[in-house]
Amino acid sequence: MAKREVKKAVLAYSGGLDTSIILKWLQDEYNCEVVTFTADLGQGEEVEPARAKALAMGIKPENIFILDLREEFVKDFVFPMFRANAIYEGEYLLGTSIARPLIAKKQIEIAHKTGADAVSHGATGKGNDQVRFELGYLGLDGDITVIAPWREWDLNSREKLLAYAQEHGIDITKKKQGQESPYSMDANLLHISYEGLVLEDPSKEPDEAMWLWTNSPENAPDKAEYITIEYKNGDPIAINGEKMSPATILKTLNEYGNRHGIGRIDIVENRYVGMKARGCYETPGGTIMLKAHRAIESITLDREEAHLKDELMPKYASLIYNGYWWSPEREMLQSAIDKTQEDVEGTVRLKLYKGSVMVVGRESAKSLFSEAHSTFEEDDVYDQSDAEGFIKLNALRLMIAGKKRK
Repeated sequence: MAKREVKKAVLAYSGGLDTSIILKWLQDEYNCEVVTFTADLGQGEEVEPARAKALAMGIKPENIFILDLREEFVKDFVFPMFRANAIYEGEYLLGTSIARPLIAKKQIEIAHKTGADAVSHGATGKGNDQVRFELGYLGLDGDITVIAPWREWDLNSREKLLAYAQEHGIDITKKKQGQESPYSMDANLLHISYEGLVLEDPSKEPDEAMWLWTNSPENAPDKAEYITIEYKNGDPIAINGEKMSPATILKTLNEYGNRHGIGRIDIVENRYVGMKARGCYETPGGTIMLKAHRAIESITLDREEAHLKDELMPKYASLIYNGYWWSPEREMLQSAIDKTQEDVEGTVRLKLYKGSVMVVGRESAKSLFSEAHSTFEEDDVYDQSDAEGFIKLNALRLMIAGKKRK
């Protein structure tokens, strides 16, 4: 494909080795002005050093954007996703997937603000993230030029990357926090992921030292801890009676989950591009939040409403996993999901113990649970003889079919 003429490109920039190389590569290969964008999504490491690195590589101060997106990330992306109880392939809580549409949105906003005609990312040509980023870019601005260096350059090994960095005087010092881990990782307030090395053999157990956030369940406290989460319109608003912002709620739940060894999974998932990939994830706060949300829904949602919502969930989760956050079908499903959440409010009590989350209580002023109807004791609101006709009518087609078979 012929190289497009680009005047200015907005790069999703972490300040790490790969994106620093991409920054220089864009300057050399496209001879364009580069705008750097660094997002703080609660990944647990300083983002401000990216400014100094960008300045050192000749980026103008007005072309360096470092944004604290933690509240927007949780409020406008994580919480809506959790209203749907979204899980991909039965286990993955979509921690990486849900961050990509926000990054894409901000890159496009910055491109419009700075007059840039292109955006660029550091995702490889094998993974899901290239799809997620680029579907986001093009869904928000169909005229933007997208530059994906990993699909263009020949720097296809770590040795070549290091040689390029040395040749161009690029700082290759590893980040201090978490980067002692040799795995390929992604982190934000919702999760941290690990890929590569021993994990490329799905039969091998990862080393305990790989896990950076959570205690192992074996080393978690021997005493259970109880917490309460209060919900309003399907979103958590308080922990143990204390009102908190969305990002603070997730951060606090992460702390509980990390302490009690909650939220580890080891899965082989089906990537959108076709291959299977093994990944390990820690999603401590999200695991607690999912359990609590389903509990409060269990007493506030109508049966058929809840069942239909569960039928829609796999499609909704796949849309997020595959990068279609900004699609009309995701927005349509979100509207339906959000409608179900209008009466999802109340309090859930949870017991946290050695990797497990157990619901031990739930209550709501809008509860549909009727003790009078469900009691095993004598009642005067439910006529048990009514069930005979109900069963016979539901069995009628089965009885007719059974006689035909005879």
